[in-house]
Amino acid sequence: MLAKKEIVLGVSGSISSYKSVEILRELSRLKACVTVVMTKNAVEFISPLTFQILSKQKTITGLFEAHQEFQPEHIALSRKADFLLVAPATANIIGKFASGIADDFLSSLFLSMRAPILLAPAMNPTMYLNPFVQRNLSLLKKNNIEIIEPGVGEVACGESGQGRLAAVEDIVERVIQKLRRESSLQKHNIIITAGPTREYLDPIRYLSNRSSGKMGFALAKVAYQRGAHVTLISGPTNLSPYSPHINYIPVVTTEEMRQAVEHHFPQSTIVIMAAAVCDWQPLHPASSKIEKHTLPADFFKLQNTPDILEFLGQEKKGQIIVGFAAETTNVLEKAKGKLRTKNLDLICVNDITQEGAGFDVDTNKVSLIDIQHNVIHFPLMTKEKVAEKILDKVETLVKK
Repeated sequence: MLAKKEIVLGVSGSISSYKSVEILRELSRLKACVTVVMTKNAVEFISPLTFQILSKQKTITGLFEAHQEFQPEHIALSRKADFLLVAPATANIIGKFASGIADDFLSSLFLSMRAPILLAPAMNPTMYLNPFVQRNLSLLKKNNIEIIEPGVGEVACGESGQGRLAAVEDIVERVIQKLRRESSLQKHNIIITAGPTREYLDPIRYLSNRSSGKMGFALAKVAYQRGAHVTLISGPTNLSPYSPHINYIPVVTTEEMRQAVEHHFPQSTIVIMAAAVCDWQPLHPASSKIEKHTLPADFFKLQNTPDILEFLGQEKKGQIIVGFAAETTNVLEKAKGKLRTKNLDLICVNDITQEGAGFDVDTNKVSLIDIQHNVIHFPLMTKEKVAEKILDKVETLVKK
C-alpha cells in the first residue's frame, strides 16, 4: 500500500497519455496522494480536469500559474514529494531532463526533485532507437534516474517495435517496489496457500473442488504490497503471482502442499491457509487408466488427506495462523469449532450458498472470527478488498 505517500505523476504529450489516467486510478486505489503535472503538449491529448477529478488535487499545467505563496510552487512540490513518476515520458521531455533544461513546470520540478524518479518512455520505435534518445536515457540512468523499458508492439502510427508505454501494472509495481509503505508486516515472512489440490484416482481422473485460487492470490498481492516477504504455495490455477518477487511454489496434491508448507513454516511468522485442500484421497489409486467396464469394487474407498492446518496449530511457536472455512450450514458455529480445535488465531468463513460468495467469482462475503470469538461481518466486496480487511486484522494481531 502507498498510504500517505506523496507522488507526482508527470504527463507529457503522447497518445499514450490516456493510460496515465489508469496509472492515477491504481495509485489512488493504493491510497497514495497524487499530484498530476502536465506539459503544454499533454494538454492537447487529455483534459487536466480528468486528472483533477480523479486525484482530488489541482492539476498543474503551467510554470507561471498564480501562487498564493511566495515560494515557487515547483520547489514546494519537490520538497514534499516522495516520488516523481513521468508516464508517458516523450523524447522531448527526456531530452530536457538530460540537458538540464527547465522551461516548463515538469522540467523545473525534475531539476529540483530530491526524491526517487522513474521515467516510462513512450514514442515511435524509430525515435526510441535514435542514438540521441538512447544517449539521453543512458545519461539519466548514470545519474540514478530509473527507466522502465517500453514494450514491444504496434504503436499509434502503425509501426511496430519497441516504444509502447510499459503496461500500467508494471509501472505501478515499480513504484510500489520503491515506496512500499512501512507497516507492521514489513520484514515478516508470510506463507499463503491458494487454489485447490488434486487427488488422483488414476493417471487421468482426480478428486478436487471448484476453487479458482483468486482469494489466495489476492492475499499474496496485498501482503506483498504491505512490505511482507511472501511465499505463495498454490494448487493448480490459471493465475499468475502479482510480482516476480513473490516466492511462488506450484503444487498439485495435498501431500505436496503439506511438504511445501512444512518446509517454509519454521522461518515464517504468519501463515494464511486460503487453499481449498481436498479432504480425501483414494485408498488404492490405480497406476494406469481404469477402463470404463473394469471399475474395481474398491474404486471409491477413500481416506483422509493430511490435515495441514491442524499440524500448523499444533506446531506453531509464536506464528499467527489464519484458517479459512467454506460452509453451507451452521456457518459461524462450524468456523468457531475449527478455530478452537485447530488452535488458530483467526478464521475467515463464508457461506458459499450466498450469491457472489462462492467459488469461481471475483467477489466474496466473509466473516472474521478471532480467538475471543469476536465476529466481524463484511458485505459483499471484491476478493482483493477482502484480502485488505483480513490483513488489516492480521496487522492488529501482529501489533499485540
